[in-house]
Amino acid sequence: MADASWRNSVAITVKITLMLVLTWGAVAFNVQAGGMEEAHPVVSGTERPKRVPGTDYAIAGAHPLAAAAGDEILAAGGSAVDAAIAMQLVLGLVEPQSSGIGGGGFMLHFDPAAKGEKLSAFDGRETAPSSSRPDQFARYAGKGRDGFYDAVLGGHSVGTPGVVALLAKAHARYGVLPWARLFDPAIKLAEAGFLVTPRLHYLLDRDPLLRKMPKARAYFYDMDGGAHPVGYRLKNPEYAASLQMLAREGAAAFYTGALAQDIVTAVQQAVSNPGHLSLEDMGAYEAKVRAPVCGAYRIWHICGMPAPSSGGTTVAAILGMVERFELATYPPNDPEAIHLILEASRLAFADRNRYVADGDFVTVPTNGLIDKSYLAERSALIDAGKAMGKAVAGEPPTDHPLARVNGYTPELPSTTHFVIVDGAGRVVSMTSSVENAFGSRVMVGGFFLNNQLTDFSFVPEREGVAVANALAPGKRPRSSMSPTIVLDREKRPVLAIGSPGGSNIIGYVAQSLINILDWEMDVRTAISQPHFLNKNGQTYLERADQVTELQAALAAKGHVVQQRTLNSGLHGVKIEYLQPASGPMIRHLTGGADPRREGQFKVGRHVVIKDPLRKEQ
Repeated sequence: MADASWRNSVAITVKITLMLVLTWGAVAFNVQAGGMEEAHPVVSGTERPKRVPGTDYAIAGAHPLAAAAGDEILAAGGSAVDAAIAMQLVLGLVEPQSSGIGGGGFMLHFDPAAKGEKLSAFDGRETAPSSSRPDQFARYAGKGRDGFYDAVLGGHSVGTPGVVALLAKAHARYGVLPWARLFDPAIKLAEAGFLVTPRLHYLLDRDPLLRKMPKARAYFYDMDGGAHPVGYRLKNPEYAASLQMLAREGAAAFYTGALAQDIVTAVQQAVSNPGHLSLEDMGAYEAKVRAPVCGAYRIWHICGMPAPSSGGTTVAAILGMVERFELATYPPNDPEAIHLILEASRLAFADRNRYVADGDFVTVPTNGLIDKSYLAERSALIDAGKAMGKAVAGEPPTDHPLARVNGYTPELPSTTHFVIVDGAGRVVSMTSSVENAFGSRVMVGGFFLNNQLTDFSFVPEREGVAVANALAPGKRPRSSMSPTIVLDREKRPVLAIGSPGGSNIIGYVAQSLINILDWEMDVRTAISQPHFLNKNGQTYLERADQVTELQAALAAKGHVVQQRTLNSGLHGVKIEYLQPASGPMIRHLTGGADPRREGQFKVGRHVVIKDPLRKEQ
């Protein structure tokens, strides 16, 4: 094939990168765990997990220490939600650039024992303070990357954080272990310290804004302003104290207690761009449970988050538009197939950019955007021989008036994603974020506050017509987070996956789903493939040594192609159901962590508990 040399070159690069990342992860775990042996095998290299009985579990997350925390909780008999809480708290410490309790997130949860709907969508997206104005960021519109960072820095970009409320609500429904127990791994790590990884050091060293913020400078840099080196042990007693308070007092400490006051003070007295987040804003926050978005794709149901996330509808739309093409008949990564996927992505993003926003404030035509007839109509616009250029938004079927103009919302990649399958068959696919790397750069209580208000459109209206994603008090900004759970014909979960990456997330997830479902790759191979993206503009190829042939093939079809670093953080777990000649059903759990980052995939066995009801706090 035309791109064979490109694929081979990238495969070699990915294997080398994977070896380095896994080597670092193993060293970091052994040192920071005080020499303790791992309780369960780490799946690495070409090693494949054994077929394990139904009491076993799997974890895929962005840092070995987060995976270890989830492992500890599941091994003690905790649920997938319990493990998610422990992992998120550790990620806020060891991967502070990506997520934390000062941010927001989305969680998909599958419960095989539920009598009614088995799939739930938890919305912990941040909300705009009551004093927010639609034109709050208008002066930064059209000023490129520098203008975006001017908008990011300081208190004025901070939305009311939602992760803590999300985790508390999920725990109230699906927790097994006591709330306070789930804080132990993160508290111990914060007190004992963790080792700075290559990725964290790289981001600290190159960030132009962190050194301007006193708390961040004191924590992450030496007296001369140099980023702490790889292997430096970072201790965070402030974070430990914050977690101890949350463990004792529950989420109320964060939203109405001492932590709430500290957050409000930090925002209002930020050294750069003070904001107006209030105690009333904090106390009014509510995490929501919504109906997930599920789109049909061949023999599967692709389920994701509804608005304010654009991930669920846009991923489903891309897949729905390529369904008429028999992608399985193309070799993986064939330029002809890539062209079709890119064109579907153009069309899906045209609709996403115009129509998707917070459905509590504007009409979002969710069902129309994934309607089979509508997607067939949109798919008919795809020409296998040439690129269409800028796609125009369609008119999805709906009984309500729709937005008619596009906004301006720059989104840069950050965020984290993790997947957990517990021994009872419950599944968590969760993406969380502080938006940009290190969020607003405002630190309080040992954690960063988000800059999610910059996910609203900087331009609230065009020619007198309101933009769907315009800023408004109490509104949740549009997101691209795409935590995904795939169900089979029997409505059983067969795959859970997601990624960080800003608006690139949608393309990363859609591509990985096609790799797994159409081209039958295992999870690790699928997420290691070189990326290609189109968000209704230029086509981006992941930078590699040899992409000229693929680039030429796409350019010949009219694509404007640019190579760039596409640093996803895909994590996924695949579930296969095997029925032996005798005995119970066996679940075969496999998965992977993106070699572009420092994550880990683990399998293990937990303590079998007779009564899985949540214990009282």
